[in-house]
Amino acid sequence: MVAEQQITPHIPVKDKFDGVKRQFGRTDFVWDPVADRYVCPVGQELRHNRRRCKIVRSGIGKDNTITYRATRSDCAPCSLKAQGCPKEHVRQVRRSIHEDARDVARSLATTVEYAQSRRDRKKVGMLCAHLKRIMRFEPLRLRGLSGAPDEFLLAATAVQNLRKLAKRVTVPRSCLPCMT
Repeated sequence: MVAEQQITPHIPVKDKFDGVKRQFGRTDFVWDPVADRYVCPVGQELRHNRRRCKIVRSGIGKDNTITYRATRSDCAPCSLKAQGCPKEHVRQVRRSIHEDARDVARSLATTVEYAQSRRDRKKVGMLCAHLKRIMRFEPLRLRGLSGAPDEFLLAATAVQNLRKLAKRVTVPRSCLPCMT
């Protein structure tokens, strides 16, 4: 969706565990998109379709990842096996089918625009939290497909914008009651 609709993803990418200290993580392996493989730090390749099957399989698991594996003959004699796969026979690396979009989001996370959108997201989040916690805007009263968005828009407009307006508008001294 990022490439098709040319969306700029300003969201943080949550990566799963990337290895223990003194062990290779997923980022230590080089992705080769042309050959559809990973290359380990030693130079051996990890592929996902090593066996030929009668039934053509996509290789995509239930968690929308493709598992890339090395061969046992590559990992067994390797001098860096303790860092690569100390408990298994071969090293496996999982790659999400949406990894290209995740790479775009990771590269945008270092830009100035991303930092600004992060500050803006915090402002909106605080306004929503204020509505829920302080104004007790928890149970929705309107029903239907447009009920919740309409009610939220009404509450945000009425409460938040009126509060902001009250803070910015100054009352002339002539209108204030005399306190003598």
